[in-house]
Amino acid sequence: MAISMKTVLLAADHGGVILKNTLKSYLRQQGYTVSDLGTDSSASVDYPDFAKRLVNGLTADAYGILICGTGIGMSIRANRDPKVRAALCTSVEMARLAREHNDANVLCLGGRIIEPSLAATIVDTFLQTAFTGEERHVRRITKLS
Repeated sequence: MAISMKTVLLAADHGGVILKNTLKSYLRQQGYTVSDLGTDSSASVDYPDFAKRLVNGLTADAYGILICGTGIGMSIRANRDPKVRAALCTSVEMARLAREHNDANVLCLGGRIIEPSLAATIVDTFLQTAFTGEERHVRRITKLS
């Protein structure tokens, strides 16, 4: 089941800036509205600052994509906010299940871990997969609060 949200917030640290820029172009070609929250260079920055920018800008009608070297730091920071369910995904299956079962609204990727072509496929899957809404999944998500 495809979803209709077309707004994506992107943020990365220096370890994810190249993949962020690649995905930004790709997403715009796919018709998404993309808000790039930085960073814009490979100069060393602190990933929590960029994760916070994205989390603060996240709305109910948008998805977020956070990229650092491994995706781990970004996912840890993003998940500190109660409105965020960030999923670090390294496969298409993980992206599909993150949406179907966990209603994840932020995708985390490792810019030093994943190839751009696979990252694009993971992003497509994440953005085009709907939450099932099954009672068992809703119950489990509710317990996260």
